[in-house]
Amino acid sequence: MGSVKTHPPVLTILAVFSQSESAIEWARNQAAREWGPVAICSEVFDFQETDYYQATMGAELRKQFFAFERLMAPERLAEFKRQTNQWETTYIKMGNSPMSRPLNLDPGYLSEAKLILASTKDHAHRVYLCEGIYAEVTLHYSKHRWQHQDWTYPDYRRTDYHCFFDQCRTLLREHRKNGTTGS
Repeated sequence: MGSVKTHPPVLTILAVFSQSESAIEWARNQAAREWGPVAICSEVFDFQETDYYQATMGAELRKQFFAFERLMAPERLAEFKRQTNQWETTYIKMGNSPMSRPLNLDPGYLSEAKLILASTKDHAHRVYLCEGIYAEVTLHYSKHRWQHQDWTYPDYRRTDYHCFFDQCRTLLREHRKNGTTGS
């Protein structure tokens, strides 16, 4: 019989996409207020792998990732997804955009072995967490690089995204090496 162990803390990741740079910045500030300082932010990427979101979010979407200084317990992922859903609703009510969904927030976490994203949608490859929230392994780290799954969204297969996740993985390893959990 295996012994039960607590999972070590993981790096909180937030993917934000929108037409609006101010919406992305608003989301970053909301997350930093709740989750602590941003340790690493990616460049702003053009999000053009699909037109799935065009009807509700418009065209010319951009995406940016944020990784947070404070590590999190992985079991908090469902809580973070419910929180980001509320932030999306709050932003809609602010009336800063004519779009029905001006902001999309996808929280997740990164361990040394994988990138996990939260979702409200069930599917064969997603595991139910609680209160309507699911999790999926979007990428896994093997042979010194990020590897995608059959179900991985096309944009998460991009090598420029993987470069950002490499930086995140290095930060996480530094925290673990130094015995810290972030600020």
